[in-house]
Amino acid sequence: MISRPHIRTQILIFTLFGEYIAPRGERAWTSNLLGLLNVLGVTERAARSVLSRMSRKQWLVSERQGRYSRYSLTKRGLRVVRGGEQRIFEPRRTEWDGLWHMVVYSIPEDKRRLRSVLRKRLGWLGFGSLAPGTWISPNDRCAEVENQLNDLGACSYVVYFGGMQLHFASNEEIVERCWDLDTLDQDYAAFREKYEPAYLDCRRKINKGIPLQPADCFRQRFWLTLEYSQFPRRDPNLPPDLLPSTWQGSRASEVFSEFHRLLKEPSERFVSDVLSNCPTKHMGDMFPPES
Repeated sequence: MISRPHIRTQILIFTLFGEYIAPRGERAWTSNLLGLLNVLGVTERAARSVLSRMSRKQWLVSERQGRYSRYSLTKRGLRVVRGGEQRIFEPRRTEWDGLWHMVVYSIPEDKRRLRSVLRKRLGWLGFGSLAPGTWISPNDRCAEVENQLNDLGACSYVVYFGGMQLHFASNEEIVERCWDLDTLDQDYAAFREKYEPAYLDCRRKINKGIPLQPADCFRQRFWLTLEYSQFPRRDPNLPPDLLPSTWQGSRASEVFSEFHRLLKEPSERFVSDVLSNCPTKHMGDMFPPES
């Protein structure tokens, strides 16, 4: 059995809503949320505390129906989970036209926080820091950068240069300056070491007609997604021309995609069974009633 990674409960709840609840209608009874989180090893007390905190921060909104309540993502919370999904399931680059894309900014010192947030968002989009105030990527992300700048109100501080050839430095030197691929490669190898045996075992069971346990599949798929979600935040999704020949990320991505697909049906069935229970009908049979 795959062990639970050390991840904050708030991130578990975001993932639960993004992958399982929002696609079903965007709302879930508190008792059902507590039940799903309990399967993931979160106590009722901890879950209620984090749900309340996320509501205060306007990530979630709750509505009451008699003694019971249910939660849904706010527009702000939905943007968070949608942005993460886009990067996690983004296709791997297979071709490159040899051109670079550059973001150059000059932000006043009294707006240091804006500068810090912009750096984080550029890194999330796969840009690497070439020099102070200069970030670079082999991928054309002009539209995504524009969306981030509009969200931050930072358009007046930034210039985007698209489709450039760089001189006086090789592509290998640029990659080495901008990204720590060695550490990333080691972490991809560790991910493979942890999840590839479980993936191969799951595939073997399916081929032999051995039934899978829905709750176990839900847990495995949940941890798989959460642990893999660290990589889009760090991996610039460079084309093969810019990667080492022994790059572990390609196989790690295949393991994630295939294992995620194999676990989908039983995981979705388990979550649907839990979420279909209305707390006003027989909730005592599965989870404790709302206090």
